[in-house]
Amino acid sequence: MRDHFQCAAQALERFGLDAVLVTGESNRRYVTGFPSSAGAALVTKKRAYFFTDARYIEAAQNAVSGAVVLQTDGKHPYADRINDALAENRVEKLGFEDGEMTVSAYTAYREKLRAELVPAQKLFVFLRQSKSREELETMIRAQRIAESALEGVLPMLRGSRERDIAAELVYRMVRAGAEDKSFDPIVVSGKKTSMPHGVPDDTVIGDGFVTIDFGCRVDGYCSDETRTFCLGRPTDEMVRVYDTVLAAQKAGIAAAKAGVPGREIDAAGRAVIEQAGYGAYFGHAFGHSLGLDIHEAPNASPLCGDPIPAGAVISAEPGIYLPGRFGVRIEDVLYITADGCEDITKTPRNLIIL
Repeated sequence: MRDHFQCAAQALERFGLDAVLVTGESNRRYVTGFPSSAGAALVTKKRAYFFTDARYIEAAQNAVSGAVVLQTDGKHPYADRINDALAENRVEKLGFEDGEMTVSAYTAYREKLRAELVPAQKLFVFLRQSKSREELETMIRAQRIAESALEGVLPMLRGSRERDIAAELVYRMVRAGAEDKSFDPIVVSGKKTSMPHGVPDDTVIGDGFVTIDFGCRVDGYCSDETRTFCLGRPTDEMVRVYDTVLAAQKAGIAAAKAGVPGREIDAAGRAVIEQAGYGAYFGHAFGHSLGLDIHEAPNASPLCGDPIPAGAVISAEPGIYLPGRFGVRIEDVLYITADGCEDITKTPRNLIIL
């Protein structure tokens, strides 16, 4: 995978920084490639560092390349290690993750570090909004694992509890090679499908719609997918709503390409739903970016006026939710290119009746 330490170092000048301190778990994994629940990376224009404690030091020394890896302990706390590196590289303006760091951590670093702390969350948004082909291939691997798990649980839906299907999805994904789920799976059935983020419980799945929204992680990168199935014969209105959501998704996908503002992609899909008379029942954005986090920037939302860059990975997930009755959401994941987009989701989108 491309050297993300170097990517961060090259971005420092753009944001007026001498170095950046990386303490958030996702950004830390982005620059180091190393998963850990503790540690801090420091990237200067000429040199990078990774500091961690005794629990991770051996693994980090074996896994992290392109950086000086040093252990922290009682005699060598994080602030001392960081200050030594700041002095060695003559750092005056030090970026920090203002979107991730707690107030207490910021206060402690401000008191102890010998450099001016400058908000730098935008640096990581800039770096992570476009994925390399290698990052994309990792996300595709995650997508295929998730799709295989979904195929395996479909024969189990009728008569199972929602929570059991959610657990089965996670089990199958991890057993197939995923390191974890992307988020807690949404498995809702019947009237509960009208709740976009409904929580699976002891409800036994029977006739009607079943919405499954789930994903897994491979090497830290997420997959995401939603499909709505029907157990038994759907009513004419159920078919009409499903077809409207699918048409809206296709319209948004057709509008998605590099340089198009996120709100225009959203508007293309939203217009289909509004023209069908269901505009009041589509309350969330058309899509969001994903990568090392399940929700990243930029987004295909009414609030996003920024152009979507080439290499962005965004979801395409319009929905219609009729309170107390039923709902439909269909979600694919798109890789944005100069000419359009590549849909990396392979599960069929037509209404599957089980």
